[in-house]
Amino acid sequence: MGKDVIVACDFPSKAQVMDFLDKFKERKPFVKIGMELFYAEGPDIVREIKARGHKIFLDLKLHDIPNTVKSSMRVLSRLDVDMCNLHAAGTVSMMKAALEGLTREDGTRPILIAVTQLTSTDQAAMESDLLIREPIANVVMHYASRAKEAGLDGVVCSPLEAEKVHSVCGDGFLTVTPGVRFADGDRGDQKRVMTPAEAKKIGSDYIVVGRPITSAEDPVSAYNRCVCEFID
Repeated sequence: MGKDVIVACDFPSKAQVMDFLDKFKERKPFVKIGMELFYAEGPDIVREIKARGHKIFLDLKLHDIPNTVKSSMRVLSRLDVDMCNLHAAGTVSMMKAALEGLTREDGTRPILIAVTQLTSTDQAAMESDLLIREPIANVVMHYASRAKEAGLDGVVCSPLEAEKVHSVCGDGFLTVTPGVRFADGDRGDQKRVMTPAEAKKIGSDYIVVGRPITSAEDPVSAYNRCVCEFID
């Protein structure tokens, strides 16, 4: 897979997400299915969207004991998604177990990436809520290095950290970056953000864009603007 814009389809129901996807007549976007939609509609929503021809990033952020995550990933591997994730904070052992569970008998598997620190978390929150005193950039690089050690394909990180992740883990180690907003848009609850053009410049491999597209007056135009700024 090359660079791409992943649209965060954070909708509460099948009807709403299908109404949204019906707007895209030409280019079928790579979509992210998160906890809200997955918990509302179950695995069938993944199968139906996949059947429509969309690539899927299943964003469930698994974090549990290694055996539980391994078993869960084995189930998710049957959904034929293109990418899924877990929390790097779950340890190298958990990440290795996840990779083992996700790999099918024929050796194929989706891309597996680890969440470093959520883009809604800033230094103050990390210190006061998580009791992590290290600079946030150091924490992200440590988690990225541990994900690479575990054999994962990349990490979810802020676009502000993508360039450093590549310098530490190599250009082939993927950076999937939420927290992307248009220059003239609202940041919402995101603290560490960049524009699509800036994310392209610093080497993000995939950007995840939600409300700037899904809440736009013309979602297709907003998506095309993202593609133009990030890929074309």
